[in-house]
Amino acid sequence: MPRPLLFLAPLAALILSGGLASAAMATPGPPDAGENRGRAVHERNEKIRKLEKRYNRRLEACNRGETAACAEANRISGEITALRAER
Repeated sequence: MPRPLLFLAPLAALILSGGLASAAMATPGPPDAGENRGRAVHERNEKIRKLEKRYNRRLEACNRGETAACAEANRISGEITALRAER
């Protein structure tokens, strides 16, 4: 058998058996709107959790007398409130 046919024979067998077609169908499609919404909710909740942690640290510093920490705690509180309103 000539060399080009040796190369094409296994490829033809794979194509004819549907191997490439079934492999293409097994690939995941684009994410649907529900997945995107779930991801956005998760990311927002994670951001709120991190901000709450930072807020608590700043509030403790404020209670120790650090005035700049009081202003930052107030700003972070507003950010948390705005994120919670998005729900």
